[in-house]
This record gives sequence, C-alpha cells and structure tokens, in this order.
Amino acid sequence: MNELISVIVPCYNEEEALPYFYDEITKIEKKMDNFDFELILVDDGSKDKTLDEMKKLAQLDSRVKYISFSRNFGKESAIYAGFKSSRGEYCVLMDADLQDPPALLPSMMNAIKCEGYDSAATRRVSRKGEPPVRSFFARMFYKIINRISDADIVDGARDYRLMTRKMVDTILDMPEYNRFSKGIFGWIGFKTKWIEFENVERVAGETKWSFWKLFMYSLEGITAFSVLPLQLASVFGILFSFIAFVMIIVIVVRTLLFGDPVSGWPSTICIIMLIGGIQLLSIGVLGQYLAKTYLETKHRPIYIEKETNIVDYD
Repeated sequence: MNELISVIVPCYNEEEALPYFYDEITKIEKKMDNFDFELILVDDGSKDKTLDEMKKLAQLDSRVKYISFSRNFGKESAIYAGFKSSRGEYCVLMDADLQDPPALLPSMMNAIKCEGYDSAATRRVSRKGEPPVRSFFARMFYKIINRISDADIVDGARDYRLMTRKMVDTILDMPEYNRFSKGIFGWIGFKTKWIEFENVERVAGETKWSFWKLFMYSLEGITAFSVLPLQLASVFGILFSFIAFVMIIVIVVRTLLFGDPVSGWPSTICIIMLIGGIQLLSIGVLGQYLAKTYLETKHRPIYIEKETNIVDYD
C-alpha cells in the first residue's frame, strides 16, 4: 500500500490561482505514482469565490478536501487547521499562487526517504521582482531574529516544506494561540535539508501581504520567540536613571559654583522628551507581551470552522 502525502494549501482570495495550482500539483502526483495524495485546501475567510472553486475541485477529484473558516483568521490558523486535518505519513505545506514550485516535491521527498532528513524546506536565493526596500527589511528581520532568539530561521525561508508525521505531530502539540510557523519549525529542531530555488512570480491574482502586514508579522515573530525587547526596556531604564542621577549632581554643582540654575532649558526639554519617548516605547513593548499573554489565557479557538467536506473532522 502506498504511503500518503497530505498537501496543505492555505488560501485567501485565491479564486484565480487555484485552477492553475491544481493542474500543476496533479502533474507532480502522476510522476510520484508510488505515493497516494490528499489535497487539503483551507479557505481563510476569502471574500471572492475561492470556496466555490474548492467545491468544484472536490466534485472532480475525491482526493480534494476543503475547510472553510467563518472569517479571516490569518494564514497561521489556516496552516494549523491543515495540519490538524491531515492523515498522511508526510505533509507538505505550500501556497496556491505557484510561488512554491510543485516541481521541487520529488527532490524534497528524496531528501526524507533516501537521505534521512525529517523535513525538506525551501528558501529563495533571489528576490527578483520584489521591491528593494521590502527585500532589505526582510533580510534585516532574518538577521535580527536569529541573533535574539532560539529559533533557527534561514534567510529567504518559505513556508513550503515537506515534513514527516512525527514532526507534524510535534507542531500540533504546540497549540498556542499566537502562532509564528517559521519560528516553530526552527524551534522544534529535527533534521532539515534546505533546497534553494530562484524567486517565482505569482501565477495569478495579487499578493495579500502589504509592507505593513509583513512588518507586523515580523513583530509577531520577534515577540513570540524572544524576550530581548523586554530586557532592552530594563537596560534603558537603568541607563537613563544613571544619566539622570549624574545630571542632577552636575546641575547642583554648577548652581552652587556659578549661580546659574536656569540656563540650558532647551537641551533640558529635549532630554525630557527623549526619556519620555523611551518610557513610552518600553511601555509599548511591555504591552505587546502582556497582550499576547492576555489572548493566550482566554483559550479561544485558533480558528472557527464554518464548512468542510472532511468526514469525522475534529
């Protein structure tokens, strides 16, 4: 009996891309005829006809399964739902826009079956077609998070990754509400082979990731896997307290010697504003961590399922 590969595809407004994706993944399935496939499409509250396209594919192919959320919960929730519903000995996570080339799947499977890896992950070696500013900040994010956290995140890493069932089950054992999958993949360890490829443009539709969304997502990753921002807030507090103590002594001595207590008020105002800004920044950092703790303690579901064709789905 052939082993089963679960292909998990988070979708948000991918009505145009889904038919192209299905055609390409079907070609790869035929080449890998020594494996069985199930295709799990997760509709993350799309506003177009993505769900209708999923249903059409499910009618044409019994291997196609779909899950539809009650609203947009985000890609991380869609990834978790896909993992939770998968039945395969192997799971592969990929996007519907074909920026994750399905043609790499045979070599990814070879890395696991023949080379002894637990997962085969992909990374882009170029960012052709991407705005230079966005590429610069992306590279800076990878450098920063690898220095301040225990998560091993390779520069240019994609979510496109083939994993063994053991690795997927380990991920599911981490049911945290605030999820950052790239960090989770790196944090749990397991032996991973990185497969490089050139950047590929979307086959259809438009990207859903604006610069602002990517920036907020990067903050999610930093606060999820590092407490350094909190430590820096403490360092700033100690530093400016020391500076303030020194300046008090300087002012007292200068007043006693020269009798000029009011000179330099513009610089004093600037210093007050600087210290006030640092204080507000530190409070903001603390608020980010507190907000995450608050959301975790609510124990709300990671997603809410509205509709699915998966039988006996938990």
